[in-house]
Amino acid sequence: MRPSLFHALLLLLSNQTSSAAKGEARDWSDKELEDHPDPNDENYEGMIYVGKHDPETGKRVGFDHHNGISFIFGTSFDESHKSIEEKDLLAHPLTPVHDLPEADRENILKERRHKPVSETGPKPFGHVDTHKLDGGVVPPKVVHVDPFFLDAKLVTNQEFGKFVKATYYETEAEKYGWSFCLVSFVDSSTVIEEGDPEAPHWVAVPGAYWRRPEGPQSSYKYRENHPVVHVSHRDAAEYCKWKDKRLPGEWEWEAAARAGHYGPSNRTLYTWGDDDSWETANRHANLWGDSEFPNVNEAGDGWRATSPVKTYPPNKLGFYDMTGNVWEWQRGGKHKARIVRGGSFVDSLKGDFNHAATLGARSTLHATTTTANVGFRCAKAPKRRTEYDFVYHDEEIHGELAIEDQFKNVHRIPQKGWEDRFYGGDDDDEEEMGMPRRKKKKVVKRRERYSNEL
Repeated sequence: MRPSLFHALLLLLSNQTSSAAKGEARDWSDKELEDHPDPNDENYEGMIYVGKHDPETGKRVGFDHHNGISFIFGTSFDESHKSIEEKDLLAHPLTPVHDLPEADRENILKERRHKPVSETGPKPFGHVDTHKLDGGVVPPKVVHVDPFFLDAKLVTNQEFGKFVKATYYETEAEKYGWSFCLVSFVDSSTVIEEGDPEAPHWVAVPGAYWRRPEGPQSSYKYRENHPVVHVSHRDAAEYCKWKDKRLPGEWEWEAAARAGHYGPSNRTLYTWGDDDSWETANRHANLWGDSEFPNVNEAGDGWRATSPVKTYPPNKLGFYDMTGNVWEWQRGGKHKARIVRGGSFVDSLKGDFNHAATLGARSTLHATTTTANVGFRCAKAPKRRTEYDFVYHDEEIHGELAIEDQFKNVHRIPQKGWEDRFYGGDDDDEEEMGMPRRKKKKVVKRRERYSNEL
């Protein structure tokens, strides 16, 4: 007599149950994973892809290979970057030990495991030494970033206004009731409060926020295409989240700003090259100019304060305003020292006042700081395949799965997320030692990368 479909299903289920009881867990190897999405099929309006391209076809390299970018990160004034060799850019920081060239393996492992010890003692997490002129990280070093998308231009007043209208969002400058403005731009009838002693040219203006950049007597009208300012780090992050994006890391930002000038042989001082004349700078960036700061601005570049986005030529990758106009919030850093990059319209060319507006220009601000010269742009990571991992049940975190009563009877407790989970196959040694076997379940693997950006 042929077995019925019902009996066949019961037999199949019993075999699966007995396999789980014996600890025969599935092996989630690369063979069972789906292919990575093709990065060439993914595009976003107004965003530019930054990653490795095939030199022959010009297409984006997929995630089955190293498709990120390595470059020399840090200040543009430190000449020590010239001692870095081109081959150092080819070493991926996450390359397995056995894939490293045997001749270089020992030195690379030594660099990974034994960081140089500072003569002045230990530094707090995230600490970096900076150059006095542009605030860039010293000494320059080779870093690697995975592929990403980045907005070609800064977020404008018009775009931020749509976000506020759709979400009824209130910026931190509105909540606090004031924001920082450059003293020479404030109307004489505007009541000002005491400013920051470390920045004497900036004053706290009651009523200043993104709609009223210089205080109650001003307006953002006719400046809809200018970058939005008077936004805090949280304001910028909330906007990016609303757009299903995020703030860029400063390694990502600098990779986009350097636009292919990644090695020691072609690394440049500014986005337009190494020409440090104001005649050239005025054609490429919105800076203060060759004038007396903060009272005189001859507007040699055409603007005294912020300028419309896309006013100046883009860099070789197509990004606008990577130098000057407004500083840009980055993800990472600490609450009291969030990172901003790029310089602004109040900065100089060589660091005569404020920051030198080089490709390494960097500063930090308190996360709640809002000023008339800080804006942002958004980034986004390309799609990847979903990978899986296993997690064991932890009674301290997830609660008990079973309890024993006074008669030594064990009662199972239904628990959301842990019903019908099998016992792992790696716990046979624990069972032989008299330890209880642990349940585990399949979960989506989290992609985490520890760096000084986060």
